Amino acid sequence: MNLFKPKILHYKSLPSTNNEAARLAAHGAEEGLAVVAEEQTAGRGRLQRSWLSPMGAGLYCSVLLRPKFSADRWPLITFVAALSVSDALLEACGLKTDIKWPNDLLAGERKICGVLAEVIETSEGRAVVLGMGVNVTRDAFPKELAAVAISVDEATGRENQRSTILHFLLKAVARWYPLLEEVEGDQKVIAEWVSRSSYAEGKLVTIVNGDETLTGVTRGLATDGALRLQTELGIVVVRAGDVSRVRAAMKSEARRGSEWLNQQSEGS
Repeated sequence: MNLFKPKILHYKSLPSTNNEAARLAAHGAEEGLAVVAEEQTAGRGRLQRSWLSPMGAGLYCSVLLRPKFSADRWPLITFVAALSVSDALLEACGLKTDIKWPNDLLAGERKICGVLAEVIETSEGRAVVLGMGVNVTRDAFPKELAAVAISVDEATGRENQRSTILHFLLKAVARWYPLLEEVEGDQKVIAEWVSRSSYAEGKLVTIVNGDETLTGVTRGLATDGALRLQTELGIVVVRAGDVSRVRAAMKSEARRGSEWLNQQSEGS
């Protein structure tokens, strides 16, 4: 069993904690290195989107992992991250969150945390840099995103310490990550993820991946963490894309989708 032992490096400012962790990995840094910055000047999320990281407004942390388990379990590392942040926010702040596939944490249907896992090549073999960004204060995102983003302080109604969240976050990673080395550990991770996600089963969603758009009802996860989506043409397995909940009041197309969902539920 791998014993994950974090070593924290604190920085006042970095372009990107993921980039710094990758740079240190290339110079032989060991698994467990956690790079934390007060701000990121060029932070990024999935699909190379920018991730705003104002000074002192969020928890910006990247952890270096050197997995020894089978590569078919590597996609579940982002699930480990989601579970770890979920644990940390509950234990440090008393905040219960939802998980939207594949790696966003929500509070009240608004995004509170994003995860970015990047595979890198080093002289000691392939590694993973696992970046996690948590909105801690209201200053973590611009006012125009208030309808879709939320901070820990806003969700809890009080000020919270980033250092406390970080402490519980790294403890949670040390608890969940080694499970991926166990015989049935991957299924334990998936089962726990599903239990914490309202998006895992029975949610009418739209998924956009490049030029492709799919609408259907979520039907759980495949063994590698891919999302199973029931569409009018049958079950589709989705491994990448942006998931949005379909709201019936938004447009007539969504209303038709809701009617279709009811028909599917009656027939299941």
